[in-house]
Amino acid sequence: MAAIAIRFYEELNDFLPPDRRKKPFAVDFPPGCTVKAIIEDIGVPHTEVDLVLANGESVGFAYRLVDGDAISVYPVFESLDIGAISRVRPEPLREVRFVLDVHLGKLASLLRMFGFDALYSRGSDDEDLVRASRVERRIVLSRDRGLLKRRSVTHGYLVRSASPRGQLAEVVHRFDLARRVRLFSRCMACNMPLERVEKETVAHRLPPAVAAGYEEFSLCPSCGRVYWRGTHWESMREVAAEVLGS
Repeated sequence: MAAIAIRFYEELNDFLPPDRRKKPFAVDFPPGCTVKAIIEDIGVPHTEVDLVLANGESVGFAYRLVDGDAISVYPVFESLDIGAISRVRPEPLREVRFVLDVHLGKLASLLRMFGFDALYSRGSDDEDLVRASRVERRIVLSRDRGLLKRRSVTHGYLVRSASPRGQLAEVVHRFDLARRVRLFSRCMACNMPLERVEKETVAHRLPPAVAAGYEEFSLCPSCGRVYWRGTHWESMREVAAEVLGS
């Protein structure tokens, strides 16, 4: 059987066993095998890859392997401009919007708290996530490596951390979102953008202490929840400072 030498760079090594990390290793492949197929067979979802080189030349996922090829696989570049090279990733989405799997409910709430459109439902299955990603052009966030290997998923990220705050920091860093954060501009319960309302409009719904102590309020036009800058606001600002580093 034909074989190639392949090497993965930077965080793509997270998907490899220790003996394959940060060095080339040989892999056999069947006739007609594409570089996308071999990358995912090794265990790396295609959504994590931004650039593939075959013998030093950039190629797409459809490139068919040739015996003796030297393949280099790179993740998203954060500080290096590779605009002159053909990336395998599609063009970035004009709007950053997410859809999250059933294991990431707390992350969904935190993303909403940061002001990001994060679609989440406990009843969603993989087909629902793929459909939302394709139809609404959303980035899939998942803990399921298999889901991100689906061909119809073009934008996605495998969340590594097990803690919600760690997950939030990962996503903010991976998609360079720090400058887009708009704290408490979206309902944490149903994901709708909040609307500023006059106090008199919601006064009858407020606890007496809140009505006496606060003047600025926001309302979710979908679920009707009322928001104000109370102790929860301050604790969430501490979370934001921790994640953003300022």
